Amino acid sequence: MSTPVSVSVSVSLNGGRTAADGGAVPLSPPDVVESALGAVAAGAGEVLVHPRTPCGRESLSPRVVGPLLEAVRGAGVSVPLSVSAGIGAEPDPAGRLERVRSWTVLPDRAVVHFAEPGAEELAEALLARSVAVDAVVPLGGEGAGPGAVEPEPGALARFLAWPVRDPARIRLAVELAVELAVADPALVAGLRWLPPVPLLLFGRESAAWPVLRLAARCGAGARIGVGDVLHLPDGRAARSNAELVSAALEVVGTQSAVTAWSR
Repeated sequence: MSTPVSVSVSVSLNGGRTAADGGAVPLSPPDVVESALGAVAAGAGEVLVHPRTPCGRESLSPRVVGPLLEAVRGAGVSVPLSVSAGIGAEPDPAGRLERVRSWTVLPDRAVVHFAEPGAEELAEALLARSVAVDAVVPLGGEGAGPGAVEPEPGALARFLAWPVRDPARIRLAVELAVELAVADPALVAGLRWLPPVPLLLFGRESAAWPVLRLAARCGAGARIGVGDVLHLPDGRAARSNAELVSAALEVVGTQSAVTAWSR
């Protein structure tokens, strides 16, 4: 019998959600800290947050990002912290570069959407500041989450054309549509040969849980959280990120064990 595959689960705390999406979405710094602590206690190996101003708007300002990161780390969250550096926080590519270069407190990782203009330059600026990069590439459907804009075509081609000079600090984060989430794991095997970087799979809304199961079967990294999905596998509304992470780890354990037994 083989040992079940170990899959790391990261948590997307709030994504592009707003207060209209319900009380499970942490928006203020105190709520983000509480949610991060709960998610890590439940087993999350990484935390992704979309920082916000007091009025709830996403922001990459150092006056917003820095204090939030310090609050989360100061509360005792020791896992890697990621920040989304997307168009939802700053529409202008030059503005995003300026913001990133002005950060006084750095996250461990940053999410760069290769379906957005200026992705390559933004990724290079982050790497130059020793911030690891999650290069997000949507496959199938629109690949756009809550509050996102219509993605440009060819995101995967853009990533493949971008020279990967430091594979240890770059991860390919593939956002799968629901029709691909139930595909044969050969899909993931095909992705693995692309660049020699780690692979993370995630989906949004109806694709979230099927993609997580696929990630578990293939041994890829996985992501869950109210930033991606508001319901549990059985359809019930999730009360917190911690509840989603706990459910995700149960799914991962079940899928990994099934995969191991089938070998």
